[in-house]
Amino acid sequence: MQQPFASAPVSRAFAAFPIDGPVPRLASAASVNSKQPPAQAGFQWGTKVACAAAPALVAVAAGSRRSKVRKAAAARRAKKFDVDAIQDVCSQTGITLARYMIEMQKQGVVDGELNLIMNSIREATKVIACLIRRAPLQQAELLGLQGEVNVQGEDQKKLDVITNEVLKDALRYTGKLGTMASEEEDTPVLGGADDLNDEFNTKVVGETGTYVCVFDPLDGSSNVDAGVPVGTIFGVFKEDQDSDCLVPGDSESLSESELGCLAQTLQPGKNLVAAGYCFYSAATELVVTFGHGVAGFTLDTDIGDYKLTRPKIEIPKRGKIYSCNQANMSQWDEPMREYISDLQNGKGQTGTPYALRYIGSMVGDVHRTLLYGGVFAYPADQKNKNGKLRLLYEGAPMSFLVEQAGGKSITGHSRVMDIPPVEVHQRVPVILGSADDVDECFGYFDRCKDPVLRERCENRLKGVKQ
Repeated sequence: MQQPFASAPVSRAFAAFPIDGPVPRLASAASVNSKQPPAQAGFQWGTKVACAAAPALVAVAAGSRRSKVRKAAAARRAKKFDVDAIQDVCSQTGITLARYMIEMQKQGVVDGELNLIMNSIREATKVIACLIRRAPLQQAELLGLQGEVNVQGEDQKKLDVITNEVLKDALRYTGKLGTMASEEEDTPVLGGADDLNDEFNTKVVGETGTYVCVFDPLDGSSNVDAGVPVGTIFGVFKEDQDSDCLVPGDSESLSESELGCLAQTLQPGKNLVAAGYCFYSAATELVVTFGHGVAGFTLDTDIGDYKLTRPKIEIPKRGKIYSCNQANMSQWDEPMREYISDLQNGKGQTGTPYALRYIGSMVGDVHRTLLYGGVFAYPADQKNKNGKLRLLYEGAPMSFLVEQAGGKSITGHSRVMDIPPVEVHQRVPVILGSADDVDECFGYFDRCKDPVLRERCENRLKGVKQ
């Protein structure tokens, strides 16, 4: 059986999307430059759609400040971070997340602003972990429905609202965020702490934010009442220095002019400078990437900080597990149905039947996939033609992590990281995991002759709203 990515050149694997060079940009004079370091060649999928034009929402003007940002980003990309080079490690605490970030800043991999943002995320996830542990003992305050519906039309759990406020408040105090976008917010909101007029915030924190943070504060919250593991997903973009227009936090709807202001937030996944998730289960684990591989930390409640427990997470090239909601199988696109059916029956490339493991929380399922290999999928179906996972704060950050760990992530015909968002809560199909497994899945889509399915994937890459 054909292995399009493993055995064939990338140009053959993406025959429908010609490739010019290792990481080509979309064919548009107004496309956004990637801020990421180059990934390994084995999973670097630069796609270029003929006659594609990036949407006006992400178009930004060139200027001297942007040139400086590009030079700074290039300098960071040239840096190599070696965790083994860290000296004078405490024998009692090991390498904490705080120490890890300090070392990365010293080596020029991250700047001080991103360090502060990660410090706020670290502290917020500790609070969220504590809330989840206490939830069964404080059911009236923490469990059950809030009585409201979010912008996706989903009933909000009380912990959805509480954890969203925890993350927002922690990030606002850094003063380093220009914009925040959350699953629980209708529109992006200001990331600054302008209403905090104490001496500390006006003299120390009161700076212009240069980063954009997108997050799902409590992924899998529909299961939280049952004690099922849940998580927090986040991604960080570098803000465009030449675009100073932001969407006000109290905006109920966006006018045509306000849509242009979303350029701060609507960036493709390939522009991420950091991404990660926190997994609240038997232990609380924080997994993060800054474009130099993936590292995992475990919360040690005795010292109150995260310890480095997985210095270099690398996903196996091939797994034995597939993870998806198989109840929807009859509604999937034909290539996805065929792929999963062959995995079940041992008719895939390995000739061995795969085992089904599905938690129903993306963080939990992806965490297992990262460690054990295999494939996680939330594909499109007849009811949800674009899938159900959100591109900005679920699909893109998780795809960045998986690719940095040596895996791959696709929608079917295209790479998730190449898709330019056209709205904050845009949904997208996601199939990610071990490189060989995702390559095999792509082969089924590549052989499919359904023009409607292919056009749907191409339109996402062109930034066409569907």
